[in-house]
Amino acid sequence: MATSPRRAIGILFAIALAAGFAQFGAVASLNDVARHFGHVEPTGSLRAVVGLSGSVIGIGLAVVRLASLAALPVTALADHRGRIRVVRVALFAGLLATSAAALSPNYWFFVACFALARPLLTAVSTVVQVLTVELSSTSQRIHRLVIMAAGAGVGSGLSAILHGLIRGPGSFRWLFALTLVPVVLITPLVGRIPESRRHGDDLVRLGAVPREERGRLVSVALVAFAAGMVTGPANGFAFVYAEGILKLAPHVVAGIVVASAATGLAGLIASRTLSRTIGRRATVTIGLLALAVTSTVAYSGGRVSFVLGYMIGVGAAGLFAPAASALSTEIFSRRVRSTAAGWVALAGILGATAGLALFGVIGDSVHAAAVSSLRLPAVVTFLPLLPTLALLARVPESRGVDID
Repeated sequence: MATSPRRAIGILFAIALAAGFAQFGAVASLNDVARHFGHVEPTGSLRAVVGLSGSVIGIGLAVVRLASLAALPVTALADHRGRIRVVRVALFAGLLATSAAALSPNYWFFVACFALARPLLTAVSTVVQVLTVELSSTSQRIHRLVIMAAGAGVGSGLSAILHGLIRGPGSFRWLFALTLVPVVLITPLVGRIPESRRHGDDLVRLGAVPREERGRLVSVALVAFAAGMVTGPANGFAFVYAEGILKLAPHVVAGIVVASAATGLAGLIASRTLSRTIGRRATVTIGLLALAVTSTVAYSGGRVSFVLGYMIGVGAAGLFAPAASALSTEIFSRRVRSTAAGWVALAGILGATAGLALFGVIGDSVHAAAVSSLRLPAVVTFLPLLPTLALLARVPESRGVDID
């Protein structure tokens, strides 16, 4: 039974929260997973500190990210089979695959579970953004995209907090098992969301985008790739760095995550205001520049730098995410909107994969016991591709523009 668009936004928020919680579990628990399945050695390497080498951790995270490439055909199906059907099936399967990681006998089984879940949950997050745009009025679009970004942030934060609270041998298994809760509570609600795909739309072949829309797609996708180069390792190695190298207790890291909710909320509010005033493109530019700089600061050395960089970086991510979601959906026609958003997500995945691999390999070449050991990987990975932001000048501004 369908419900009103306003109530549908509440359900979409819950779906974004569930997807964020499930996807962030791999990052939040990574230090525990590495110590559980790895072997500490008396050397100065990253493996000596956390149990697994930086390249093994980076490759594992890169595999998970790379597996997300399968999100494109899943996302494109939403233009052909309907948004709601895709979200229902992908959410159910993605959450189940994440919960299966609770049974991991080794590190690579853990990687395989998240590699299976990641493309499904990535597709869910992408189609949720499309549904949000299509079920909202022109004046409400960015406001509701902020709500979706908040949902994903709350889910990620909840995962980090529970990671800090659930301690003991194999505690990460309980965190993964908790993804069964949204399977029971949220998946049944998906069918109440109105379907926004028009059955009369002329469809192109699966995954294709019309020639007249490809130029803007390439520009946005290249910016998404640059953003992925930052967000992939910045998020992926944060808990390993904080707990493994800086020796912050898990409950302290959880406290930092809780405190970051304030900066994240400030970033989301700023994104809504700036997206409505100076536009989506300018907001994306400011957000990504701030995110790259603060992430570099977080890895520059010392607990103070990490706390400040991480907390302000969460605010920068809050500034960037809603405006980026708007650009990846609003500027494309309805018949390929989900497909185009899928291509943009794919570019971000490739960027994150490249960033994780590069960050991990460089991390292996430094003395990991030093608090400033990951400064060089951060600088080399986060900053070089920022000039791609100039491509946004080729993209039409969607602020205040009616969509089909």
